[in-house]
Amino acid sequence: MTQNNILIDKAIDFAIRMTKCYRYLMEEKGEYIMSKQMFRSGTSIGANIHEGIQAQSKADFVSKLSVSLKEASETSYWLVVLNKANYLDDGITDSIKSDLDEIIRILVASIKTTKKNMQ
Repeated sequence: MTQNNILIDKAIDFAIRMTKCYRYLMEEKGEYIMSKQMFRSGTSIGANIHEGIQAQSKADFVSKLSVSLKEASETSYWLVVLNKANYLDDGITDSIKSDLDEIIRILVASIKTTKKNMQ
């Protein structure tokens, strides 16, 4: 399905994790607003990466990955807010943040490498 693309695989796994977290926050914590924002940005990461794979140019690829990076940053924000508002405990937050940080590192490296190769 993803032809050994580690970034896509991690983004899909993360989207599934966001789906489960969203369900938990709604059903167990009764939180609907911030969790929906985190769900949207967290699942958008992979969608934009997947779109980037079909980019028309390297510049388009960089653009899609940059959008994914922005969505990852937004997701990180919502994680912090949900944690500080006591909807997510530190263990869950740290675990999700660790997965997200790994995706961010790969995105940054991919963007830098592609920009370098464009010169």
